Amino acid sequence: MISSRLFFLGALAVFPLCGAPGARAEAVAERVILLVNRDDPDSLGIAQHYAAVRGVPAANIVSLPMSCSETIGWREFVATIWQPLQDQLIRSKWIDAIPMTLTDAVGRKKYAMFGHRIAYLLVCRGVPLRIEHDPALYAPVLPFTQKPEFRTNSGAVDSELSLLTQTAYPINAFVPNVLFRNDRPTDYELAAVVRVSRLDGPTVAIANQLVDRAVAAERTGLLGRGYIDIGGNHPDGDIWMEAAAKKLAELGFDTDVDRAPTTIPATARFDAPVLYFGWYTGTLNGPFALPGFQFPPGAVALHIHSYSAATLHSASANWCGPLLARGVTATVGNVFEPYLQLTHRPDLLLRALARGATFGEALYFSLPTLSWQCVAIGDPLYRPFAVGFDEQWRLFEKLPPHLAGYAILRRMRLLDLAHKGAEALALARSSQLKLPSFAVGFELARRLKEAGDNKGAVAALGFAPFMENFRTDEWALAQEAAALLDRLGAPVKAMEVYRHLFQERALPVELRASWLREARAVAFKAGDLEQAAVWEKAIGELLMQVPPPGP
Repeated sequence: MISSRLFFLGALAVFPLCGAPGARAEAVAERVILLVNRDDPDSLGIAQHYAAVRGVPAANIVSLPMSCSETIGWREFVATIWQPLQDQLIRSKWIDAIPMTLTDAVGRKKYAMFGHRIAYLLVCRGVPLRIEHDPALYAPVLPFTQKPEFRTNSGAVDSELSLLTQTAYPINAFVPNVLFRNDRPTDYELAAVVRVSRLDGPTVAIANQLVDRAVAAERTGLLGRGYIDIGGNHPDGDIWMEAAAKKLAELGFDTDVDRAPTTIPATARFDAPVLYFGWYTGTLNGPFALPGFQFPPGAVALHIHSYSAATLHSASANWCGPLLARGVTATVGNVFEPYLQLTHRPDLLLRALARGATFGEALYFSLPTLSWQCVAIGDPLYRPFAVGFDEQWRLFEKLPPHLAGYAILRRMRLLDLAHKGAEALALARSSQLKLPSFAVGFELARRLKEAGDNKGAVAALGFAPFMENFRTDEWALAQEAAALLDRLGAPVKAMEVYRHLFQERALPVELRASWLREARAVAFKAGDLEQAAVWEKAIGELLMQVPPPGP
């Protein structure tokens, strides 16, 4: 369980370094290094695909023989990954250093370091993920190891590789990240850290798709809604989530915030979740677990949990692997217990991305510690906000039709922020005539109802009874539309929406049982006793499969 304690991070002691990575003239992609496992036949293919998409020189691919296991020990990590990689990067002049004859207690060579020119180190699937604790290598690191929680040298491989330009740093506890919350890092600070991300996932195809989805989203800008799941086990996390929710509102994203102590239920609206930040449960659940659920292109999603990235090769265990399997473009997680205050801060990650940072830059702006438990999965060059909203709106006609409505919703929210509610309503009306959208139609109906125009609200949802099928992420939206029609005094129309919803064969028993009760009540209101009896019978049959809901 993530700790509730706050910890003093202290100051980072590093060797004198000079020469900022950003000082060179090459395109950033030309300074991306790809690390692959020579003993994994798929690892090189992932690197080559990424290099082809992003224009990374083939010479930047470093292939080393290493274990194919996700978990390795410290001795093996140093012998097969750390030292061969560091040596090669120094030989190739990516790191400027002078070798020495000494080694430290772990077996790492000591170098006199002077800087590096690496934009990002990108670790490819097949490279081990985490390093297990080695009691023989434990030594106190004061003041950190005064806390028993930090008497460990377990950690994420990628987090250790962030310190390739440092020599003989202590492997026990953690090293404070000098880039954390650092808006203007100095050359000295930039040279002290190598930004690392990973292309990984339950399958090779998923790892390859990370860059494809990133590039697709960079062309259109983010299209979808925001979702925040507040209600974890410590106020700090909830404060971060509230800050993220506030930022999403400022950006104009149509956003739902769940403040219940449980995670977002499967029955909640969850269409087009392009930005998701939540916590706290051990395994992916709720709407994410619905059959056929997929994120829209470019989605950034994270769920804070102690072991969210204990493995990346499962589509069902923990959070990161399952999120990736469902189409997330970028996420973060923890390989071992990190303790809450030492994880990626969701509010800071969003803040950095929103101002145009790459995923790789935002990762290190939002992360307090290195040589610790955190890992990031996604293209470090990905810029979710590469296309600003004004440009996205100008290119509206070129947006994917099934997602274009979310640009309209965002425009409406931005008009609201400018106190132009009437313009937002007019936009919804006109856009529905040109390019009908389920999400926009629902929002238009909701606003008209609030304004007291029930007849207009029913008309705004007039298309809903004729929709014969829904995407998985639209199931709950369809239910909400039916419920709204019922409240508007149009139970017959609501019944039609329910009929089509229940024709979805993949609709899980739990959702079907919950919504059948509501549909039955609507049928009675509509005076359709025959349909009410049909749904009554269906409820009885389902009671044998699921327990009745609580009071």
